[in-house]
Order: sequence, then structure tokens, then C-alpha cells
Amino acid sequence: MSKTAKSLRAFLDAAPSVALVEVAEAKGSTPREKGAWMLVSLERIFGTIGGGQLEFMAIDSARAMLKGSISPHKGEMPAKRAVGVTSGRSAQGALSPVETTPPGGFAATLPSRGRETLTLDIPLGPEIGQCCGGRVEVAVRHVDEAMAADLVASAEISDASLPHVLVFGGGHVGHALASAFALLPLNVVVVETRADALDGMPAEIDVRLTPVPEEMVREAPSGSAVVVLTHDHALDFLIVAEALKRDDTGYVGMIGSKTKKATFKSWFLKTAGGSDEQYARLVCPIGGDAVKDKRPAVIAALAAAEIMTALALPAK
Repeated sequence: MSKTAKSLRAFLDAAPSVALVEVAEAKGSTPREKGAWMLVSLERIFGTIGGGQLEFMAIDSARAMLKGSISPHKGEMPAKRAVGVTSGRSAQGALSPVETTPPGGFAATLPSRGRETLTLDIPLGPEIGQCCGGRVEVAVRHVDEAMAADLVASAEISDASLPHVLVFGGGHVGHALASAFALLPLNVVVVETRADALDGMPAEIDVRLTPVPEEMVREAPSGSAVVVLTHDHALDFLIVAEALKRDDTGYVGMIGSKTKKATFKSWFLKTAGGSDEQYARLVCPIGGDAVKDKRPAVIAALAAAEIMTALALPAK
């Protein structure tokens, strides 16, 4: 089971009653897009629809529905109107059923199966303490067993489509990178030749112990990011060469200095059969050199941002 699906299942198993809160419409400037969703129980939340007063109001309404304080209207649908705030984080306004959930995010792919849904129509202005200026329609509905199963299955599919990152090396920077990546929507594998170097990796990160790490590059999905920071410069060079000779990698980075990069270039062009065009794709040092701080956590933060940017941008 994927990491998101595991967390989702744990949340659902821990809560006897849960509501799905989803952005059904988003007009103008809004914190999140149409299809963004979260789950709300009486004590906890899973995910976000953008935070701020919008989210507080949606959570309050979801919990009121879970407690039975408000319920979907039955029979004739009353006309929807803007939601207003009385005091604190409480919201008032018309609630009406919605036939289906709109497209966008994996929750939105679920059929409504006739489930009654509360709808909040919320203007994001000074009235609620937000200055976005847009308008959001939020749909709230109970999560039953069938929907819960659909959510978990959809999470598996969604996670499988996330970008892949291979981190070669489980040293100090490798561990720091793994911790940074554990918070991001990525499929990450840390590859090592030393078993003890994989101890203490975050639970969200996959690990692979192999005597021939460069083979993992050949097996990586198209578009993968390859980050190389092993304990051995010669091994670094072998792995980076494999990655650069693939024309479909999304990012190839190596930890190092100007001297290491120059040494690699000479070896790559003269001995490894590489080309200048392939070499030009190498990022070294990872994370750039604008910040002169070599602490592992700082390198990891800069490199994680760099890699996320590279994976998010369309290929040239």
C-alpha cells in the first residue's frame, strides 16, 4: 500500500464518522483549486482545502453535520446563498444537495451514488477575514464504507503516478534529503551498498540495498530524478554516467565541488563515452552555490526545492 493510502486508511480506521469536504467550484482568486479536498472527523483532519477562515468554516460545518446539528435538506432544493459569519468560526447559510462531485483531485473522481451533500457558497472577502477576493463552493458529505474504499484505491493510483526520485547514498545528506522528501508528493527510493547506512530512514521512504546501484538507474521510470551522493567518488561517477546517458531523466544531480565536477567531465568525455550535450544536463553541486552553507539539512532543503522545480516543469 502506498504511503498516502496507508495514512488515509489509518485516519479512516481511527474515526467512526468522517466527512469529505471538497472544493466544488472555485471562482477568481482562491486558496485551492476545484477538486481540492480534505477529510474531517470530530477530532482530526486529513488534508486541506487551503486553510484560513474558509477551511475553519468548512470544518465547523462538517462537524456539525457529523454531530447531527445540521443535515442535508430533503425534497425541494432551496436556493443557495452566500455563507455569512456570525461569531468566531461559525458559519450560517443555505445548504443544498449536490448531485455529483466535480472533476479534479482523486476524491472528485468518486461517484456520488445519490449521497446527500451539504453545499457552502463562500465569498472570500473581508466578511470572513480573507482577502483572496474569489468565491468558493464547498461540498460536504458523509464518508461511508464504499466511499472510504474508493478513496484508498484512488490514493494508490494517485501515488503511483507521482514523480520518482532515486537518491544514491545514505550518508548525512542522504538522510537529510530523505527527511525532506518524506513530506513531498514523490515516490522516493534511497539506494545503498551499505546496510547500516539505511538505518533510520523515514518510514515514508523506500530503501534498496544492492551491490550494483547503477543498475537501478537503468530500471528507473522515465522522467525520474537521480540524485547522487555516495561515499565513493568513483561510484558517483558510474551512477551519474548511467543517468546522463538516458535522455529521459527529469533531473540528474551530484553532490560536489567545482573540482569534482571538472574531474567528472574529463572522465565522462574521455573514458565513459559521454558527450558534451549529455554532460550539460548535470547539476553539480546539488542545490546550487548561492547559499554558502554545507550543513546537510541546508543542502537537503535547497536540493529538494531544486528537484521539485525540475520535476514540475515540462521537458524542453
